[in-house]
Amino acid sequence: MIIPLDIIPRDPTRSHRYLYRNARHTAIIVAGEILEQRTAPTTSGGMATGSTRAALRHTSRDSSWTRPKMVAIPTSDVMMKVNGYQMKRTHLRISLTKTDKKGLVLKQRIMEDVKKCVEEYSCIFLISIQNTRNTKLLDLRAEWKDSKLFFGKLSIIALGLGKSKETEVAEGIHKLANAMKNHSMRGQCGLLFTNRSKKQVIEWAENYEEMEYARSGFVTPETVELPEGPLPQFQHSMEPQLRQLGMPTSMKKGVITLIKPFTVCKKNEVLTPEQAQILKLLSKPLAVFKLLLLGMYTRNHGFKKLTVPDDTRENDEEKMDMEDNDDT
Repeated sequence: MIIPLDIIPRDPTRSHRYLYRNARHTAIIVAGEILEQRTAPTTSGGMATGSTRAALRHTSRDSSWTRPKMVAIPTSDVMMKVNGYQMKRTHLRISLTKTDKKGLVLKQRIMEDVKKCVEEYSCIFLISIQNTRNTKLLDLRAEWKDSKLFFGKLSIIALGLGKSKETEVAEGIHKLANAMKNHSMRGQCGLLFTNRSKKQVIEWAENYEEMEYARSGFVTPETVELPEGPLPQFQHSMEPQLRQLGMPTSMKKGVITLIKPFTVCKKNEVLTPEQAQILKLLSKPLAVFKLLLLGMYTRNHGFKKLTVPDDTRENDEEKMDMEDNDDT
């Protein structure tokens, strides 16, 4: 049953949301317009239950109120009125949280930071990080405290540099911005602002490699097989987990045992989430966390591409949740 619109007190001057309830009906009203309404349950005599007696409940009186709050009506009789149409929903949840949009402010701050770094540092390196890990990036920032690392949205960083001769913040730096946009290397791309010499940066990048556990989507460089027999490195309570991951296991005298040989992964195949989890449980890291230098910019020589070894290939892994801009 839908509430007749003429019996509901609506005040167009009110911008907040409130619930209107009478003996039989409930409606949610926003800025004087009815959004949702439902019929309350009744007793055998046709009277409404005590919880739905007449009440006018304001959910937000103060416009500065920002504490998260939800209004939930889990009923099959909920009706929603949007643009004159009424739709039925089985569960209604309305968020009354107020949040401020900071997208434009954050982008402007990133662009200003990039412009400031162009003036403060003599060299800018375009880098690509393979098999990105947040913990490893933290180590990099600690090692390069005298420099700045920018990762995140390349389009925003490129705007800070200038994408054309007319908008560039330094002579010839628009070539670096275009290289960021058109780079063919896969992986997490960013900029390293530093006053260290080119030779020092190149030697450091060439020698910096650390093994990491592979993730789903990684192309395995080798085949990993397990022979039939006991797996004493695992506790007996892990047997259901291993079996769920696809390993043919059973308990023999309190020890997890493979009942037949098991191939975890094959060379040049893409890892599944289950295979990646098994490799981690086996303490078998296959991914290499390393840096590639794609290009370099200096005020005196402009932008130059750097040679990348042909045998270097980036594996496609699930992207990590990173901040739009991380700098140290």
